[in-house]
Amino acid sequence: MIRSAPPTQRQELGDFARSVRERLLPSDIGLPPGGRRRTPGLRREEVAQLAGVSVTWYTWLEQGRDMSLSPQALARLARALRLGRAERAYMFELAAKRDPDQTESETDHVPPAMLTCVNFIASPAYVLDRSWTARGWNADAERLFLGWLDGPGDKNLLRYIFLHPMARSLIRDYDNRARRVVAEFRADVSAHVDDPQIIRLIDELSASSEPFRRYWHERVVLEREGGERTFDHPEDGFSCFEQVSFALSGHPELKLAMLVPAKHPETVGPVEDL
Repeated sequence: MIRSAPPTQRQELGDFARSVRERLLPSDIGLPPGGRRRTPGLRREEVAQLAGVSVTWYTWLEQGRDMSLSPQALARLARALRLGRAERAYMFELAAKRDPDQTESETDHVPPAMLTCVNFIASPAYVLDRSWTARGWNADAERLFLGWLDGPGDKNLLRYIFLHPMARSLIRDYDNRARRVVAEFRADVSAHVDDPQIIRLIDELSASSEPFRRYWHERVVLEREGGERTFDHPEDGFSCFEQVSFALSGHPELKLAMLVPAKHPETVGPVEDL
């Protein structure tokens, strides 16, 4: 039995757009019913006109071609296709672009139920936004991450690692972990490289931290993975955890990280990231 290759993100984006187009009725967009149509739903020409794009551009998008997709054109297409919130987020995720109509308050907002959940976790746990700024954490995380989560200062994880002196003494195998964190951050913000907030953060860290500048220009890209995390706390001493991370349903730019106590903390190997 010959199995077909799985669809690429561009192919899935094209199939998704076509599926939505075929479900729409002319009356949904204020057009008269007209005569019989050869295909269900709207015509490509009608969607292209509503979105302010060329018919060729929209046809190539449905065909899954490797083409330029600007966030502004995608936003107009989302409005033309009458996409709901979840559908719109799905389309931008497939296109690996940031929705230009999404405000910072929407992306930074942490649902109260999630904060309640974090407080019930019996180990260090925190929530990061797309710029890796902590938006919520529990008491165990506050106690562990001195200089980051225990006071009124800046809550960005990258600023803490590269600019706060406490990080170097707290985090074991600091140099290797710091390098990997930058590689993971590059992968994580690949869809937001034109975000002014991300640009400002990278520029600031590049100017203030020689190690960050060096690691960033290495252009190493790694997925953020779980694994062993070890710390030397000035009051609690050595601690060893296993990190587990989750994305929040409906809020893909928020990530929950939990540090679960390791079963055998006496066995310590090299660590990779925070």
